[in-house]
Amino acid sequence: MSAFLDALGGRLAERWLALLAIPGLMYLVSLGAAVTLGQSRWHDAGRLRARLDSLATAPGAHSAGALAVAAVAVLTGAALTGTVAQAAGALIEKVWLMAARGPLTRRLSERRLRRWGAADAEYRAALIAAGRARIAGTADAAVLTEQAEARYAFRNRISPVPPRHPFWTGDRITSPDRRVRRAYGLDLTLSWPHLWLLAPDTTRTELTTARTALSAAARLTAWGLAYVALSVWWWPAALVGAATVVTGVTRGRTAAASFAELAEALADLHGRDLAVALGVECEGRLTTTMGEEVTRLLSKPD
Repeated sequence: MSAFLDALGGRLAERWLALLAIPGLMYLVSLGAAVTLGQSRWHDAGRLRARLDSLATAPGAHSAGALAVAAVAVLTGAALTGTVAQAAGALIEKVWLMAARGPLTRRLSERRLRRWGAADAEYRAALIAAGRARIAGTADAAVLTEQAEARYAFRNRISPVPPRHPFWTGDRITSPDRRVRRAYGLDLTLSWPHLWLLAPDTTRTELTTARTALSAAARLTAWGLAYVALSVWWWPAALVGAATVVTGVTRGRTAAASFAELAEALADLHGRDLAVALGVECEGRLTTTMGEEVTRLLSKPD
């Protein structure tokens, strides 16, 4: 038991350092440098060195007690800064996944739906033209097919399903539920805990990794916004912050797509196993009739 607690404490300490202390310490150092340099002397490294020399020669710098208090204060400030950034990351993740409820978010989702509808109409028109060309055996059939495929990819970049959320990430995360419902009649949200229990450890690990990556991307975006705020004192921080925000958003989109694909694959591979486990006769592939029966059983109607 003692060894287990020691190992657990070590992992918690590593996680604390990685998520809170080290990023927070870097931010406090950046804040101090930004305030010291200012806007007019943003590139004056000599001023920064002079400030560090003055701190090193201060009377308290040679006192062990003062150094200990300063170290504790810095670590506490770093931890608090990291905690605030982590909370901001959780809020950003919630915004990414939020549903359209208020007037602003409804307008955003409606705008995305109009874009998707226009792209879908162009794709279907191109698909019909390509089909007619193949039937007629015209020379441009291959070109029209490529155009239809390009329009299909463009539509899916907006959203793989008709948008209902103000942001791309929300629609991408929820798209497996709608696609699985359409393909199998299975409610993925309702069946998710049961599919999770049937999935092998490797599948769970992949899903957990993708979901954790989405949260990490949201935290990175929060740190980027925090560095953008430093531009009030030191304008180059805006460049660093903007690059960090772009990286965080890009990673978030990648993580959301990975999680959605894995969630849909889980239903594809183990949906039949779930039906069999619940006593639904399923000799071949999972059909919509079987999926609807599984959904009815899981909903536990009165």
